[in-house]
Formats: sequence, structure tokens, C-alpha cells
Amino acid sequence: MSLKKALALIVIILIIDQVSKIYIKTHFILHESVDVFSWFKIYFIENDGMAWGTKLSDFSSFISDRTAKVSLTLFRVVAIFGIGYWLYDATKKQTSRILILAISLIFAGALGNIIDSVFYGVFFNDSMGQVAAFLPDSGGYDTWLHGRVVDMLYFPLFEVDLPEWFPFYAGKRFNFFEPVFNIADVAISTGFVMLIVFNKQAFPSKK
Repeated sequence: MSLKKALALIVIILIIDQVSKIYIKTHFILHESVDVFSWFKIYFIENDGMAWGTKLSDFSSFISDRTAKVSLTLFRVVAIFGIGYWLYDATKKQTSRILILAISLIFAGALGNIIDSVFYGVFFNDSMGQVAAFLPDSGGYDTWLHGRVVDMLYFPLFEVDLPEWFPFYAGKRFNFFEPVFNIADVAISTGFVMLIVFNKQAFPSKK
């Protein structure tokens, strides 16, 4: 798989990801949802941290939420350069097609979420109680590097009340699948799953 094909795939994923996020941001109020099927909803939320809303400040009381947000965004920016070099090196060495495809998906997804984190705080106003505007005259809801990632894909496949004897979640209502995500997250997850499932094809042993 050539570098041009990999870049074309990345551009396509980025366009789909950003168009979907901008549409949701400019047409939905925060926490608004639309039922597509009984098991699939468009549900607009914003993620200020990592996966499932986890923040660096959750692990340390010595770092503020804003400092943690900037640190996380800068780490993502540095990481994307590393992934980009990995992709360039993999195509240059004509490694496994599976490996190049997986790296391309991870790169596209990571870059898609980085765009939200770096720019959305300046490009949009707040979505709480209103539909956000793009480049509003009053300014964005925050500063550079403090943007929140837009999520909207929600698959509540089923809910069940757990029995009292069930460990950790006794008597609670369990929702599967609870996390809300976006196209970029799908690309990242798919790339990692490919590396795990097709590990031998992605990293063939040298004879």
C-alpha cells in the first residue's frame, strides 16, 4: 500500500469525521438526542478528556483540569508526529498492507480528535442550552488547546437490572453499550483491533 493511498484514506476519514462533528455542533444542543433505531441514537455530548471522559487530573490532585487538558492536547500533538513517522517509514519499507492500513486509521482518528481539542474552543461558542455557531462574533467558548471533542454515536443495545449478588454493580442498572463516541474513535479502535487480530500479518517474522 503506497503512501498516496494511505494519505487518501486519512483525508476521507478526516472529512467524514469533521463534517459529522460540525453538523452536530451547529444543529444540536448539548445532550440532545435523536432515535435512529431502538438500539442506535445520535446523542450529542462533548468530551473534555480521554476515553470515556477520563481526565489526567483524575489521577492526581496536584494538577488542575485546565493544565491537564493542555498537557493531554500537547501529548496528542507529539504522538501524532510519531504515528506519522511510523506510517511514512512503513510505506517506505513496503511493509504489510495490514500494518499500513491500521496505522493510517489510527493516525486519521487521532488527528480528527486533535482538531477538536486544538481549534473547537475558538471556532465555536458554547452548546449548553443553545445551538453553537461557527466563528461567532462574541468569540469561542474557550481558548486554543482547550476545545472539547464532539461525540455523537450511541448504541444502547440493551439494559438490564443486575441482581443484588452481582459483584461491584449489585442492584444497579447495566447499559450495554454505554460509551458515546465519534468517527475518529471508530478509526482508532479499528486500527488497534487490526493490529491485535492480524498481528502476525502486520508484523511478519523475518526468516
